[in-house]
Amino acid sequence: MIERYLVAASSYAQDIDNLILLIAVLVGFWLVLCEVVFFYFIWRFRARDGHKAEYVSGENKAHKRWITIPHLLVLVCDVFIIYGAVRVWVNVKQTLPPPDATVRVIGQQWAWTFVHPGADGKLDTADDIAKIDELHVEVGKTYHYELSARDVLHSFSVPVFRLKQDAVPGRIIRGWFEPTKTGEYSVQCAEICGMGHGLMGARIMIETPGEHAAWVAGQKPLSLASAR
Repeated sequence: MIERYLVAASSYAQDIDNLILLIAVLVGFWLVLCEVVFFYFIWRFRARDGHKAEYVSGENKAHKRWITIPHLLVLVCDVFIIYGAVRVWVNVKQTLPPPDATVRVIGQQWAWTFVHPGADGKLDTADDIAKIDELHVEVGKTYHYELSARDVLHSFSVPVFRLKQDAVPGRIIRGWFEPTKTGEYSVQCAEICGMGHGLMGARIMIETPGEHAAWVAGQKPLSLASAR
């Protein structure tokens, strides 16, 4: 459903979409039901001539059921949400599958530096490729990323991956993604990081194996040796 409005281009994007949809359906159901009951009570117990107001203390068991039963049903719904959230969290944030390649992502005011492995497929070698605001990856490959910030808090956000991870100065944060759909998509900074925050946009190019190999072959070796 969400993919109708925003492409899902990572292996775990659909899991996150399904979790959002589950929360929306359960919370939306209780919202609508509560509003219907609320407005019914407003109409049912409105002031009318010949009807004396009644003080409700909440001690009557028949009255308590209007609170206890919905409360228990909401808790049951919470269990489903918590189970789904924990399952997705463990998969996306706490489980790092074996990588096919690793990229380095560095946030700074106000640009992203992406360091790609060269033809040898390894970082920190002579053929590393550094690009500003341009990340190139191969569809179907599992990537680890090493995320850091040079100055202030930033947040590495790739909407089509359903990925958002804060970048903290002084720390290297590791995560992963597996692109599943070719194309060119946006990368954003999702943390207000200063006057140029709104200009801190980049692009991610998800390429076929042939396209990616051709791109790697056409690049110069790393020109930003300090980009770590």
